[in-house]
Amino acid sequence: MSETLKPDAMFEEQNIAGIPEQAINAATNEEVAATATSTSTEDAEATAPAAKQATRSEITERLKAIADSDDALNSKAEVEMLKIQFYKLRSMEIEALRKEFIDNGGNAEEFTAPADQFEAEFKETMNIIKEKRNAWLQQQAAEQQANYEAKLAILGELKEMVEKAEQGSPAVNDFKALQTRWKEVKNVPQDKVNDLWKQYQQLTEQFYDMLKLNIEFREYDFKKNLEIKTKICEAAEALIEEKDIISASRQLQQLHIEFRDAGPVSPELREQIWTRFKSASTAINKRHQAHFEEKKDKERINLEKKTAICEAIEQIDFASLTTYQAWNDKTQEVLDLQAKWKEIGFAPQKMNLKIFERFRAACDEFFKQKSDFFKNVKVSLAENLEKKRQLCEMAEQLKESEEWKETADKLAALQKEWKSIGAIPQKYSDSLWKRFVGACDYFFEKRNKATSSQRSVEMENLKQKREIIARLKAIDATATPEEQEATLAAATKEWNKIGHVPFKDKDKLHKEYKETIDAIYERLHISANERKLSEFRSNISKGGENLSRERERLIRQHEAMKTEIKTYENNLGFLSASNKKGASLVDVMHQKVEKLKADAEIILKKIRMIEEEMEK
Repeated sequence: MSETLKPDAMFEEQNIAGIPEQAINAATNEEVAATATSTSTEDAEATAPAAKQATRSEITERLKAIADSDDALNSKAEVEMLKIQFYKLRSMEIEALRKEFIDNGGNAEEFTAPADQFEAEFKETMNIIKEKRNAWLQQQAAEQQANYEAKLAILGELKEMVEKAEQGSPAVNDFKALQTRWKEVKNVPQDKVNDLWKQYQQLTEQFYDMLKLNIEFREYDFKKNLEIKTKICEAAEALIEEKDIISASRQLQQLHIEFRDAGPVSPELREQIWTRFKSASTAINKRHQAHFEEKKDKERINLEKKTAICEAIEQIDFASLTTYQAWNDKTQEVLDLQAKWKEIGFAPQKMNLKIFERFRAACDEFFKQKSDFFKNVKVSLAENLEKKRQLCEMAEQLKESEEWKETADKLAALQKEWKSIGAIPQKYSDSLWKRFVGACDYFFEKRNKATSSQRSVEMENLKQKREIIARLKAIDATATPEEQEATLAAATKEWNKIGHVPFKDKDKLHKEYKETIDAIYERLHISANERKLSEFRSNISKGGENLSRERERLIRQHEAMKTEIKTYENNLGFLSASNKKGASLVDVMHQKVEKLKADAEIILKKIRMIEEEMEK
């Protein structure tokens, strides 16, 4: 029994819709797949490390090696990375030369970068690579056009063969020979692929429709094609476990070409064999998609990490870095961030260069600010050195003076001024300090020898004042306030008559004396004030006062006291700054102010008592 035989190629073409479009396109045009792959981010990651930490000479040598090999056609990502690294190093070299020029006293606007011994050779090598790639692309385009014309010729022959088959003179061997020739012609222009394929499918189907083969030949052909497609399915299924998903995806694209070019199988097996192949393809494509999604997420995280590093450097408060140590500590932090940056992988391709430029700009700004700081510090150190040398000269001019009081005051002023001057270069610090201190010590040793008799008087004064403090501390707390105040006044008068004490004991002795006086006054005021307040409360509760009138009187009295306190405090400010005869008068005024404040507080309490009584 005879039947019209039809190929399963059209059936397979219709089911290709289940495969990603990019896989179909790459399968029908190997050149497109190869070109796309050569510029992928995966290749960029594989080749990028070669440019890390290389010198410009090494970069140029690597480019020469690429230019002399076939890698020039498939190393676009590496070449671009080498180009970026080359000019980055050149920029850093120019910046270092500019810094050295300025540090040596040059004007930044007059700086001119010297000629670069590597750049001409670098550009020449880049042009060679570019010319080779252009020549290769032109060759590919020419080959694709020739292949296109060859396939058009094959289609013409197929058309003639179909027409002969319609007239009853089929040529099976010639038909198969044309199929073989069709498979051997590979790459054609991408925009011609689908149209050629449709014409080829249509003519092939027409030939099978017209050709009446016997059952044995058809079954043999189907069996042979089934074996081929089964092996293709097995190969695709093995790729599911391939660790390198990029390699698996490329191999799958080739398997799609082989599956499509294989002949038809028996109708009852067509759906089964195609479903098997499509299932394997889907599994590989899902892994491929997941790989790039994971890669995309990792690049996004890398971008976030790099952005955080940029922000950390950009947010450095330069105004707070006022010392060598502060700058050195912050510099170490920046170097640590730079090391951390190198450990982070690539950011998304469209942001990778931008984030690097931001990082480089932030680092450049930090080190520029650091350079400016150290330049300013250098000037400041020189100025401070000159100031301290002048102080040494002034101290040396004064050291022979015998005007003890006047000269001592002048030297004390010089010592104070010395402390106010900042740091000087380390190599001069010790010697200059010894020179200054030596002049001061020389004078004070002379003065001490000349005033040894005065010291014995000061020691006697110290003894007397300590005895007064002891008597004050021994005042009987049970005595009447009037008796205690009389004792206190006599002790104060005696204290003021006594002369100077040794300078080293002056502040400590005065502090102890003041604390003793304050404690006595506090004790007297508390007991007296409590008694006065108690008597006042008793008096107003008996109606012994016109409450409203008394309240007004107390308010006026309180305001007068506030004015008096303010006047005393203003006088104390002037007296503290100008008093050259000791602190006794200042102490007396402080005591008066404290007493006025305590009395003013008593008046406020009386006013509140009246207000409480009026509310009843």
